[in-house]
Amino acid sequence: MKTDKQNYEPEIVYSKSIKAGRRIYYVDVKKDRNADLFICITESKRMQGEIEAAPTFEKHKVFLYKEDFSRFMEGLEDAIDYIKDQLGEIEDREDRKFEPSESEEEPEQADSTEPTKRRGLFSYFK
Repeated sequence: MKTDKQNYEPEIVYSKSIKAGRRIYYVDVKKDRNADLFICITESKRMQGEIEAAPTFEKHKVFLYKEDFSRFMEGLEDAIDYIKDQLGEIEDREDRKFEPSESEEEPEQADSTEPTKRRGLFSYFK
């Protein structure tokens, strides 16, 4: 027989979804049984499958607790800065609906020489 502890599911008090191609990132703020808040980041990736079959999703979760926020952000920003130093400015993904036939194609470049600025995933944490 399961106890209340085993049945407890933290309450989601805030949620933000970020669509990024075949992935969706969910950033949920949850409240535990002691009324403490923490962040649960879920990556949900649509898996390639048969067209007739219902789509399947692979999910991965990371739990981030308030006492780790500053260290996590510092490490994340350091890693992003390293990548930018190595690769230069990184363009954001184009906003468009996922189409399986387009999954391996390169998006067409616009005629404009000005890149479009958008908010990336990590700008939501600031």
